Amino acid sequence: MKLIPAVVSLLALSAFGADVDLPRLLKAIEGRYNSVKTLEMDFDQTYIAPNKARRNEGGRLFLRKPGRMRWEYAKPDGKLFVSNGVDYWYYNPIARTAEKMKLKEAADMQAPMAFLLGKLDFQRDFAKFTVKQEGALVRITAEPKNLDKAPYREVSFLASQDARIEQLTVRGQDASTMDFRFRNETRNPAQKDSLYVFTPPAGVEVQVQ
Repeated sequence: MKLIPAVVSLLALSAFGADVDLPRLLKAIEGRYNSVKTLEMDFDQTYIAPNKARRNEGGRLFLRKPGRMRWEYAKPDGKLFVSNGVDYWYYNPIARTAEKMKLKEAADMQAPMAFLLGKLDFQRDFAKFTVKQEGALVRITAEPKNLDKAPYREVSFLASQDARIEQLTVRGQDASTMDFRFRNETRNPAQKDSLYVFTPPAGVEVQVQ
């Protein structure tokens, strides 16, 4: 399957010699993340937006196909995103609120995260690829195919030679930037079903979308 237009491939190869074969790297990244059943890693998250304070957060990420994920925050402690493959929950312990929506309704917001859930298809989701060598790593930047409807305008992946995503940067249509750095990745660990079940604590306001 041809991943990107040939002209993009030629531009990548001419700029970096034989070091970056972009179609091959994209296919390797797809293969790496589409092949795992479960995945765990630590993450550091930075959010920057106009006229807002910079927000630095982090924790542990758990994933299981199909569609299950748990973003368990240590900073701020207790913050949680959980999906059981059908429903998607966001729990804010400070505000004492829990928001629930269907996973398919959150799909557009999570499209840049698709590589974590084993749904990554660069050709389907992205366009206008550019590539830049950063030491031993390669930064791939792309726009969503449907730029007018997507909630983000640009996505940047920083990949290692073994096709591992070390950093993901999402630039929103509102000029915000969300940056994730991943480390301590574990592939196919055993997991308990309870990781992907969320029950709102007593006294928490539940909002259903």
